[in-house]
Amino acid sequence: MNLQERMKELRKERKETQVQVALAIGITDRQYQRFEAGRQKPGFDNFCALADHFGVTLDYLAGRTDQR
Repeated sequence: MNLQERMKELRKERKETQVQVALAIGITDRQYQRFEAGRQKPGFDNFCALADHFGVTLDYLAGRTDQR
């Protein structure tokens, strides 16, 4: 599973919209949509913020492991 798939899966598990996640980590909804669509990769700070928001490790979020 890749980053985009993980982001979408985690967001849906939490029953959040893209707008809610974007607001929670301090970015625009358009930017979050680009992350989830794979058109843009999050920078390090946003990547860390996403992992913190979803309560998972960076490796899990990146799809490098299945261990949360």
